[in-house]
Amino acid sequence: MELTAEIKASIDKSVLCWLATSSSKNIPNVSPKEVFTYFGPDKIIIANIASPQSVRNIKENETVCVSFIDILVQKGFQIKGKAEIIDQSNDEFAAMEQLLIRITEGKFPFPTITLITIEKVKPIIAPKYLLYPDTTEKEQIESAKKAYGM
Repeated sequence: MELTAEIKASIDKSVLCWLATSSSKNIPNVSPKEVFTYFGPDKIIIANIASPQSVRNIKENETVCVSFIDILVQKGFQIKGKAEIIDQSNDEFAAMEQLLIRITEGKFPFPTITLITIEKVKPIIAPKYLLYPDTTEKEQIESAKKAYGM
């Protein structure tokens, strides 16, 4: 499944994503990730900065889920797929690293990268849009700012 322009734009606007993994014993783990982007037509990459449990789980169970939203518009995407841990011996590591270094500005070293090949994509949308179909993004932003005290 390829990333659409809409999904790429959503990734670019999102401050962080949530990576869900599970151990071989089906013990779940969800952790926030600040340094992520897309790579090629159907992949997402995440810098493994402080991610020992996520890395362990992916080595045991490659099935993952990544979610990200624009917190004010309250729309985003949930992506499910297969993950692998990429280290510096991989031929594509340097290309992936360069994309992620643009985000970190070189301030956070990362020895490995999580590479996720996308299998399924589902939009995430705040219930208000569904319950009140006339809701505009502008109204939702105003409502979110009020709720967050902004």
